[in-house]
Amino acid sequence: MLKAIADRIIVRLDAAETSAVIMPENVLKTRHQGIVESTGPSVIGVHTGDHIVFHRFDELELPQKDLVVIKESSVLAKYE
Repeated sequence: MLKAIADRIIVRLDAAETSAVIMPENVLKTRHQGIVESTGPSVIGVHTGDHIVFHRFDELELPQKDLVVIKESSVLAKYE
């Protein structure tokens, strides 16, 4: 299991939604919602298990296809 450090957050991306519309593959790769898996000690705005929306293109992909690392400042909102 990965552990976030500093102001970083590890996010498990939401699965791509299925629909009747066929989307190009590159559109499906631009997911920007997920569940917080781990937070660094400097993170105060979100906690493990929170469902968040984050700024696109700020994420760093990890070897696991469904995990990314973002900065806390990239978090735009969290679901209540």
